[in-house]
Amino acid sequence: MDGERAAMARRLGQALGLDEPDRDALAGAAPALSPKAWVPVLFASSSMPLATLRTYAAQLEKVGGVIAFRGMPGGMTKIGPMAKLTAQTLRIDPGCDGPACAMRNVQVIVDPLVFRQHHVTQVPALAMVPGDPTKPYCERDEDSLTASHIIYGDAALSGLLTEYARLGGTKEVADAQARLERR
Repeated sequence: MDGERAAMARRLGQALGLDEPDRDALAGAAPALSPKAWVPVLFASSSMPLATLRTYAAQLEKVGGVIAFRGMPGGMTKIGPMAKLTAQTLRIDPGCDGPACAMRNVQVIVDPLVFRQHHVTQVPALAMVPGDPTKPYCERDEDSLTASHIIYGDAALSGLLTEYARLGGTKEVADAQARLERR
């Protein structure tokens, strides 16, 4: 019983980013993005339907995207509801329950500043952000996360990327579109 508890605690720590990830599990992960890469950031909310969040997570996994939330359900003092929402969103098999479930390789951030920086007031919205939006604030340039366009609306990621390109962001979406087409 103690061995099971220790294994569960280790997996929970890894899932929450508190412990070092399992190297074997990361072996098949997507390659790291170059510092100059454009990262698709989907601005989301806990009020969005879970099915919609799950669909976006599956699409963002293919392109190395990030889901950004302005805050956490229940407030910043309660991590439980956010951990549950993240697990439900990223779980590959929605019927699986527990720490041993396979999860999608998608970063989830809670970042009210990135919402303010992009003037996002409604979700879903898509931005192509230069650099790594998951970096700590102290390691980012002040203007490093500014996208040239914001695309609003609940549409497939391919459609959002196409609209971004139509508005002049062809260079920014080229890598994401290529990755989406390869899968």
